Amino acid sequence: METAIRQKIDTWLSGNYDADTKAYLNKLLTDNNDAELNDAFYKDLEFGTGGLRGTIGIGTNRMNQYTVGMATQGLANYLKQTYPNEEIRVAIAHDSRIKSDTFAQITADVFSANGIKVFLFPELRPTPELSFAVRELNCHSGVVITASHNPKEYNGYKAYWNDGGQVIAPHDKNIIGEVQKIKSVDEVKFAGNPDLIVKIGPELDEKYRKMILGNVVFPDVIQRQKAMKIVFTPIHGTGITQVPQVLELMGFTNVHVIEEQAKPDGTFPTVVYPNPEEHEAMSLALKKAAELDADLILATDPDSDRVGIGVKNHHGKWQLLNGNQTGSLIIYYLLQAWKQAGKITGKEFVAKTIVTTDLIDKMAADYGVECPNVLTGFKYIAAKIKAYEGEKKFIAGGEESYGYLVGDAVRDKDAIASCAIIAELVAYAKDKGISLFDMMREMYAKYGFYYETLISLTKKGQSGAEEIKQMMNNMRNNPPKTVAGSSLVRLLDYELGQDRDLINGTTKPTELEKSDVLQFITADGTKVSARPSGTEPKIKFYVSVNEPLENKEDFDAVFEKLKGKVASIVEELKLS
Repeated sequence: METAIRQKIDTWLSGNYDADTKAYLNKLLTDNNDAELNDAFYKDLEFGTGGLRGTIGIGTNRMNQYTVGMATQGLANYLKQTYPNEEIRVAIAHDSRIKSDTFAQITADVFSANGIKVFLFPELRPTPELSFAVRELNCHSGVVITASHNPKEYNGYKAYWNDGGQVIAPHDKNIIGEVQKIKSVDEVKFAGNPDLIVKIGPELDEKYRKMILGNVVFPDVIQRQKAMKIVFTPIHGTGITQVPQVLELMGFTNVHVIEEQAKPDGTFPTVVYPNPEEHEAMSLALKKAAELDADLILATDPDSDRVGIGVKNHHGKWQLLNGNQTGSLIIYYLLQAWKQAGKITGKEFVAKTIVTTDLIDKMAADYGVECPNVLTGFKYIAAKIKAYEGEKKFIAGGEESYGYLVGDAVRDKDAIASCAIIAELVAYAKDKGISLFDMMREMYAKYGFYYETLISLTKKGQSGAEEIKQMMNNMRNNPPKTVAGSSLVRLLDYELGQDRDLINGTTKPTELEKSDVLQFITADGTKVSARPSGTEPKIKFYVSVNEPLENKEDFDAVFEKLKGKVASIVEELKLS
């Protein structure tokens, strides 16, 4: 065991930590469980630009009452510096994960002990509702305790600023600096002031739902198709608190909740991963949809910022759409609806991340709507909304990882509002006598068939982090000359801030914040992006290919061609 690790353990054993924690550490030492101790203490759990995320347990590299307390004390210190002469207000929410309610209460106690007024959701609520609450309650900041769609061993801590978006520059780096200054738990004020903690009541739920109902485009269509069959699963998370209620308020009368997954439960007993991107997590919903001959499957992740959907394809078989497909359909529908309503004036915009399908850019351009591309992370879309306030109207935005936002009342991805607009989308298609899958084929026939896939390589622990770093260095210094037989024409290095045109040799700035992301673009429009995950021990590769779809009846043939091209790229670049 390294000396530095042993010193950290000794600090915990001799310091102001609870007896159970000390007993657990002593047992690990007695058992010579160096592997567990090393992993728990080899580094401090980093308060990154999105907050904290890690496995639950004892140690400096774990989510526990001490790491949560120190993070909150650092955030409280920064808030007091930033707003020295104001009554500071924060909102706090939590999801269904193990210890989420405990960590939320600790967060509330530390804030209140620092003289900060706290608005606390007394029960679990979706992350987007926390974003809405920050704005609605005129808060300076907000925190939600969640690890989103990570496995059950994880929990996390997301910090928000006064616009309802997750913190960005300069606040993110400044908060990190304040958190890093907290060297001991003795600096944390754990003794809360109950007089400064206000429980948020049901009236905020009502305002949130009313806001979502305001996004409805064609209520008459919903009324005609109100009996369409919707299967919904919250996958043991917060979606149960809002999605069925919103769908009912919209007028849908035939919503079927997967009972086995309806109860909030941080052990996620029916799934391996509580992630609607995973087919396994959707298996119960798929079974129920087949039994009912349903029209739509909706599935939200534990904190309800992501939604996965399933529809019947043109062969009558159930198929899960990926994040790029769902996001594109939302934009496709809303652009048509806004134009039909005469709301496209040249001062509207949609937004997406740099690794999300370029199909959205193409559709937006067709309607004369701007489509800024931002770094991965919905906080950057929120920042763009804030930057354009008073100048341009936000229609919708999204990212390939199943997160979408409609309207600007929330400043984070919102699975509740997304479920609402997707249900309306399906009703709209059904009203026209087609399925949502048919609508997608129409979209591809008009704008081109874009197919994307994500390859994630998991590299755990300290050695894994070094391996990921080396992989990025190798690609940065030795980029491929061709991809799937097509010449590389453009290389974007967001870490260096360079956008290099390889045809004419010119370089221009990317005009985005620095981020360890590489993008290779070929002459035929193929795009390969590489980035280390900010929340998991993974390196992610995003592959995007496209072909014209002359007729929607050619869908299967073109799809097979695109899948084959992706497979060859994965093999050629050794991404598997």
